[in-house]
Amino acid sequence: MHSPTNNVGRKWTEYQGIQNWDGLLDPLDDHLRKEILRYGRFIEAAYNSFEFDITSPFYATSRHSKSSLLNQSGLSQTGYRLTKYLRATTSIGLPHWVEKAANSIATRSSWIGYVAVCEDKKEISRLGRRDIVIAYRGTATCLEWLENLRATLTELPNNEFNTNRAVSRPMVETGFLSLYSSRIARLPSLKQTIREEVRRLLKAYDGEQLSITITGHSLGAAVATLTAYDINVTFRQRVPLVTVVSFGGPRVGNKDFRRSLEEQGTKVLRIVNSGDVVTKVPGFVADDGMEALPWWARQCMENVPSQWMYSEVGKELKLCNKNSPHLNGMNHDLKTYLHLVQRFETSKSTL
Repeated sequence: MHSPTNNVGRKWTEYQGIQNWDGLLDPLDDHLRKEILRYGRFIEAAYNSFEFDITSPFYATSRHSKSSLLNQSGLSQTGYRLTKYLRATTSIGLPHWVEKAANSIATRSSWIGYVAVCEDKKEISRLGRRDIVIAYRGTATCLEWLENLRATLTELPNNEFNTNRAVSRPMVETGFLSLYSSRIARLPSLKQTIREEVRRLLKAYDGEQLSITITGHSLGAAVATLTAYDINVTFRQRVPLVTVVSFGGPRVGNKDFRRSLEEQGTKVLRIVNSGDVVTKVPGFVADDGMEALPWWARQCMENVPSQWMYSEVGKELKLCNKNSPHLNGMNHDLKTYLHLVQRFETSKSTL
């Protein structure tokens, strides 16, 4: 895959969301469309490289080496070099007899994506900066599915981002936080790996114009949002612009988590298909617009436990596949999302 020929260098911060993509989404700016598709293909590479065969001794690992993955995935012309593999670990405890069962059930740690850095001078010039990409696949193992079902909200440890509000309790979905923060013997957590790699890259390219773009689909979209939050918490003023490009992602956290993301300056572009149920779960939405609800609806919402009250984050690019018969029943597939982005012009037009 060759990189897009459109030169975004002069307005790269706009395409990375510095102005929250105002005026770029509806109608969809063609330069932004190409950038969204470009990041989507990094996720495709993560899916295509994952070993799904449960009978393989290499189940839940990458089928390719770091040096060959992008080439094997058709991304050799992107100008990026893969620098780190990423693994996610579940904290779900299993009975001893289950741990001795098939890999498909007992695998607690699995390959979930990678970090890559743009090193091609022409591509850096086209982009207007050196871009660091973190790409995550979606749910693939049994224990990851179980983590998805741990849908109640958990307060982030130590309330790690100091907001301007006297009382702030950022909370995120329990299962997503588990996959990001858990570790087992001899294997660091995904959080630890991300922090170490980002620290190394920021030092290696100190003084250069940088961006960090975190992209993922489904579960990977949720983990991407947590990763962005954590990078900004960890590196504070030293971090460059951090942008999330998510496809078909579920809700991640509560209203205080959303506010913390906004105060950090984290930019999140959520690409959603109106027919995709994954983007409508978990929990109930409690955003600032609740005052506009009928009194009986507000009263019902007030009775919902806080552990189930989520908030949408970032800016939304809403797609719809109802006018594409050949996509019927494929509401959540990444290929469906890329197809819809390719064809989307404006919400007033049909596909």
